[in-house]
Amino acid sequence: MQPVGLKAEGVQWNLGELYAGPDDPRIEADLAEARRQAEAFAQTYRGKITALDGPGLARALETYERLSELEGRPSFYANLLFAADTQNQKAQQLVHRTREAATETSNLLVFFALDLIALDDDQVAVLLTAPEMTEYRHYLETLRRFKPHTLSEKEEQVINQKTLTGRSAFEQLYEELTGSLRFRVSVDGHEQDLSDGEVMALLRQPNRELREHAFTVFLETHAQHSLVITSVFNTMFLDHKVECEMRQYDDVVLPTHLANEIAPQTVDAMMQAVERHYPLAQEYFRLKARLLGLDTLKNTDLYAPISAEAEQLTFAQAQSLILTAFGSFNEQFAALAADFFHKRWIDAEVRAGKRGGAFCAALTPTHHPYILSSYNGTSRDVSTLAHELGHGIHYSLARKQKLMNYDAPLVLAETASVFAEIVLTRHLLAETKNPAARRALLCDLLEEIYGTVFRQTALTRFEMAGHQQRRSGQLSADDIGALWLQEQRKLFGDSVEMIPAYRWGWTYISHFIHSRFYCYSYSFGELLTLALFQRYLDEGEAFVPSYMRLLESGGAQRPEQALARIGIDINQPEFWDRGFRVIQGFLTDLQGTL
Repeated sequence: MQPVGLKAEGVQWNLGELYAGPDDPRIEADLAEARRQAEAFAQTYRGKITALDGPGLARALETYERLSELEGRPSFYANLLFAADTQNQKAQQLVHRTREAATETSNLLVFFALDLIALDDDQVAVLLTAPEMTEYRHYLETLRRFKPHTLSEKEEQVINQKTLTGRSAFEQLYEELTGSLRFRVSVDGHEQDLSDGEVMALLRQPNRELREHAFTVFLETHAQHSLVITSVFNTMFLDHKVECEMRQYDDVVLPTHLANEIAPQTVDAMMQAVERHYPLAQEYFRLKARLLGLDTLKNTDLYAPISAEAEQLTFAQAQSLILTAFGSFNEQFAALAADFFHKRWIDAEVRAGKRGGAFCAALTPTHHPYILSSYNGTSRDVSTLAHELGHGIHYSLARKQKLMNYDAPLVLAETASVFAEIVLTRHLLAETKNPAARRALLCDLLEEIYGTVFRQTALTRFEMAGHQQRRSGQLSADDIGALWLQEQRKLFGDSVEMIPAYRWGWTYISHFIHSRFYCYSYSFGELLTLALFQRYLDEGEAFVPSYMRLLESGGAQRPEQALARIGIDINQPEFWDRGFRVIQGFLTDLQGTL
């Protein structure tokens, strides 16, 4: 079906390559087979890792990878099914069923990572001399960095088991609750029950009163459920505190830094650089107020179109535009993106019950990724689609890696997605001579940068403050709201007036629930990608092969090592200034259109 509507009617992903449906008997068969193989693996290798030579350990790791793929497939399918319709009872049940089964299977395999961590350093050095271990070096080195924070096998199993009724249960509660919400908004005199994606699209409408009304309804609807949402936040904060204490982390962010393979001081330097440049964001907000003819910008005006004639594109038009833009950068880039459209790997239709936001999800190198978004026809929706396709291209290029090296660390995970957005905007700017149209494009770009660099840093500071405050006791909704507004005021200064309902702005951001301290990776990745894009502008086609190799490497190297190969040193504090110079350049270009 060729989609023609603004809301991508009919654009649904085909999950049939995974399973025929939630009742497919292959799901239970795979869960049972994964458990059987896990039991056999444990019988073969438990207590015997120290006796393996290099080739023997490589064979064990290969077997473990195949088992991990089999174990993960049912859960992957269930989560995609649930994201597409959070009110689907069969999907809800399947998420619970696969999560429980995966925990049981994982507990049978806990010993393997623990035994690898416990190996003597000298023995590991010998094992890594075997050619068969070359592709597993990075995995083994990364795993062993968690040695000081690893518990006994029995303790790890207990944590896994209790997670089902603890953290995972509260994550599921939050998703089911927020996914069930509908928002009664008055549009052109007619009351409408809208999804969260449809409400967010209204924030890009020219009618100022409608924008504020829609966002107020959205936030106050969440506030009506503040008892549950506040309880979820408190539980997630406390759960992390307890686990950090058990694992002897002296900083609640350290587990994320270790997973990202990045030094805490590097992240601190990046975030401090962003905060020093908050005035740059405020300069844009004041300019946006001028463009809209306002004395002061409200936070519901941040994404307002500067022209009342905001162009909307059908999904088919967005597809054509994105593929043309990607092709102007690199034909392989465009070809990989085209597969997502032509092979039904995208779910972009706007539907009630669909999970909010957008994502690109991948399971293993042997299977392609999937993209979820809610396409409403706005320019932001086109950019979001390009962003997620960038992730998809990144995953596709990394499919030559082993499973252990497939996923790029979070701080590198945005290097293709943000790059894809900039490629799209640059293509549009090259094709557009009208000053008003160029002005609108530059505003879109700068607002994307605000949302990714500046806003995500403020979100991370809020999250850090929430975890810190929770150490002293239970937080009320007002307590959390005060922490939220504190960080937002630092970001906005006196350049933006926040609407009263914005004190509930923390309630709908699922990253705080699912991925602790994930948000700083957006800031990191955006600034890094801006620097990479400047390299592309400076070097032209000569830059492309090294950039593509960076994407192909997936998670096979630490970020510091992968970037050093293309001449970037992220440990130099001045490195971050390069990204801000690019942002200043875009702001200067915008001022030049006035």
